[in-house]
Amino acid sequence: MGETETYTVTGPDGDEESFELPAGLVDVLSEQGEPSTAVVSDVVVQAMAQQAHVIVHHSEGDVPEDIAEMEETAAELFEERFGQPLEEALGHSH
Repeated sequence: MGETETYTVTGPDGDEESFELPAGLVDVLSEQGEPSTAVVSDVVVQAMAQQAHVIVHHSEGDVPEDIAEMEETAAELFEERFGQPLEEALGHSH
């Protein structure tokens, strides 16, 4: 196994989880001078918004109202962070 870098996420209740990524991978995904923590945070926001979208728009049956509201908030946060609607980034809308 190649070299790795450790990142740590801290939750609102203070719990922490550390994880390893291949050394240099975050640099490949970053723009020049962009901090590695911003890149990892961007990926987390993107992944969570996409997963919420899948749960609400691509699952069978009705979705509870609270989950639909979470998805809407995730899409709004995505747009605030990246300057484009999630549906545009995904290439489709509902």
